[in-house]
Amino acid sequence: MNRIEAPLHMRQKARKAYIVMTVFALLILAVFIFSMNTGYIRLSPLDVFKTLIGFGTDKQELILYEFRLPRIVISVLIGMGMAVAGCIFQGISRNPLADPGVLGINAGAGLAVTLFISFYPTTASAPVYLMPVLALLGAAGAATLIYVLSFKRNYGLLPIRMVLVGIAVAAGINAAMIVLQLRLRPENFQMLQIWLVGSIWGTSWKYVLALLPWLIVLLPYVFLKARALNVLNLGDQTATGLGTPLERSRLGLLAAAVGLTGSCVAVGGGISFVGLIAPHLARRLVGPKHEYLLPASALAGGLLVILGDTLGRWVLQPAEIPTGIVVAIIGAPYFLYLLTKSRI
Repeated sequence: MNRIEAPLHMRQKARKAYIVMTVFALLILAVFIFSMNTGYIRLSPLDVFKTLIGFGTDKQELILYEFRLPRIVISVLIGMGMAVAGCIFQGISRNPLADPGVLGINAGAGLAVTLFISFYPTTASAPVYLMPVLALLGAAGAATLIYVLSFKRNYGLLPIRMVLVGIAVAAGINAAMIVLQLRLRPENFQMLQIWLVGSIWGTSWKYVLALLPWLIVLLPYVFLKARALNVLNLGDQTATGLGTPLERSRLGLLAAAVGLTGSCVAVGGGISFVGLIAPHLARRLVGPKHEYLLPASALAGGLLVILGDTLGRWVLQPAEIPTGIVVAIIGAPYFLYLLTKSRI
């Protein structure tokens, strides 16, 4: 490829990436509109439009503004956060199977929330803004343990070892959560079980406000670190040779991924496979450059979770399937496919 063809090729790839991201955004908008009309109490498209412009009934305004819109917004935010976290873990570990759920980060956040529910007298009056902080601490503890056990002097962070350690840590944490659940009251036990399988249970604007600051701070930071992720993907020796502060960049990105995972798990529960599927889908469409891969993964993750939540509310009405189960139905076969293609 000569000097003239190289910039042209790069412009074509950039144009394709922007087209893909635009399509993802339009699909999110389409599902967003459909989701506003979906639920136990049906609102027609005309009812939704009249309510949005201020001519709906009090009942319609209550359903749309206080229940559906917050839940839809939270679905998109959780999908974006989990997908970007998965993209970071895959980039740092250079392992296509890395994902917050697979690595045990979700389990660490879940353990912190389980501890809180076990000892707090009632979940009804639980401080909403404390939940993401507690989930962050649990996720950080699990991530630290996994990092320490996966790191080997003179070899750095071993990708295969990281996945295996993550699976082992997740199994241990899940066993601890089962023990803790034995002391829960029936109503708290039922709520925790629904939460653990991945349910968008925070259906009010206060949960949006609890989650939004984390994404506003961490997503721009990660996008600015896209070049560092590109270099880290080349391997530790190459990254060091190019002058990248290896451990500082890696720890900063890991901290951002843990923060995104903890805050999303606190509000949406243990929704798995989003951080695995979305980056892979985006990588196939826009390529491996993280300048395009990270925002495309965020949009793909937002689309996946809002679609899963909408289908969960729509398929078996008036019953509801937790979002995590719908996403797992899509994600589990894809995970098995990746296992057959990997060299682990």
